[in-house]
Amino acid sequence: MSAADDPPSYDEIDPFDLPEWLGESEVTWEAESGLASGHRVAGLLTASGSDPVACDVLAVDDAYPVPVAANRLRVRAHQVWRHGEVLVTTDDGRVILAVPGSRVDTETLLEAVRRLARAVGASPESYAVRLRVGKGG
Repeated sequence: MSAADDPPSYDEIDPFDLPEWLGESEVTWEAESGLASGHRVAGLLTASGSDPVACDVLAVDDAYPVPVAANRLRVRAHQVWRHGEVLVTTDDGRVILAVPGSRVDTETLLEAVRRLARAVGASPESYAVRLRVGKGG
């Protein structure tokens, strides 16, 4: 595998660098694609009166036909998850919640959003999730 073919490593960010309203408002994470879409589910964080934040959930262990994340990121995502947190990264202007696994399932997605709420200082009860069940957007 050449350097040009290396899997993405993404840039880790501090959750407190995200918009303040994520810790102060009633927030909804809304899927733009269905869970059946694979290792990355696109979504938006929204709240009344605030500009949406693009936020995807990425299952970092999918490796076929090519790895979806660099090994360093995979290890870090597992370490953080094991300690009850979620790894927050960015990719081309989108927030990425990096989670263990090769596919995003309902339980993992709900847990990632719950952990994001805690990471920005919000009560998980102030967050809601709206899913899509198909493959498309």
